[in-house]
Amino acid sequence: MDTQTQQTDPLLNTRQAAERLGVEPTTLEVWRSTKRYPLAYVKAGRNVRYRLSSIEAFLNARTVAA
Repeated sequence: MDTQTQQTDPLLNTRQAAERLGVEPTTLEVWRSTKRYPLAYVKAGRNVRYRLSSIEAFLNARTVAA
């Protein structure tokens, strides 16, 4: 991933991602461990990060038109 993409697609920690999704951080932890939803994340050691674009894609995929 180039520098331009990194700047426009930031990595969010679990708390920030949970806020963006409107859920508790523990909910994301459960989703990760049970693979309940296909929400991509980056793992480096014990650090878990979510790309903003992955969160937006997750929300868009679950948007229901009235």
